Amino acid sequence: METLERIVLAHRFFAGFEAELGALVAGCARNLRFTPGQYLFHADEDVNQIYLIRHGVVALEIAPPGRAPVMFATEGEGDILGTSWLVPPYRWRFDARAVGLVRAIGLDAQCLRAKCEADHHLGYEMMKRFLPELSARLDQTRLQMLDVYGTAKP
Repeated sequence: METLERIVLAHRFFAGFEAELGALVAGCARNLRFTPGQYLFHADEDVNQIYLIRHGVVALEIAPPGRAPVMFATEGEGDILGTSWLVPPYRWRFDARAVGLVRAIGLDAQCLRAKCEADHHLGYEMMKRFLPELSARLDQTRLQMLDVYGTAKP
């Protein structure tokens, strides 16, 4: 039987992570399962967990006032949800819904923030992993804007 520490360290996000730091992170971890259509979280809720997706697909949605939710992205196996755990006021900015069965590791955000504050080496290693995620998402947003707005016609 695999331990949570091994599962966490096997996730692509933690590739090359030091074993001692992996043990600290795994102390904040638990297995989660979401059924099709179940929401992982909603916009404006506190970010209580970071999700390491192990299986399945999660639809990221925004709900314009008075209209049906709009899916703007999907995340799947090997992806991570929860970059908002780093930025006060630690609130979700969108909804996340399981498209099918989703299995994930949930990392308690408050636990992880406390451990990063107590161990700055852990905090630095986490920041080195989350900043590229944030940058990649900004790039994705730019590309989506180009697709939505197209190029101007002369």
